[in-house]
Amino acid sequence: MEVKIGIKGTPRELVLETEVTADDITTALKAAIADNGIFALADDKGRQVLVPADKLAYLEIGAPETRRVGFGAM
Repeated sequence: MEVKIGIKGTPRELVLETEVTADDITTALKAAIADNGIFALADDKGRQVLVPADKLAYLEIGAPETRRVGFGAM
């Protein structure tokens, strides 16, 4: 699923693909905000993204999408 992370004071957003569920992302985000800690998320290539909770502007979680094969519309 695609996740977009907006960071305060920057015009660009971080975009990554992850296998983590939306519920797990929401739980990690709530915990980071409650503790004023670090929001951590791993992408599907194993890289870690770490953002201080006080610097988060928004988090957009896309719907899980299955990859389509072929060129025709179904």
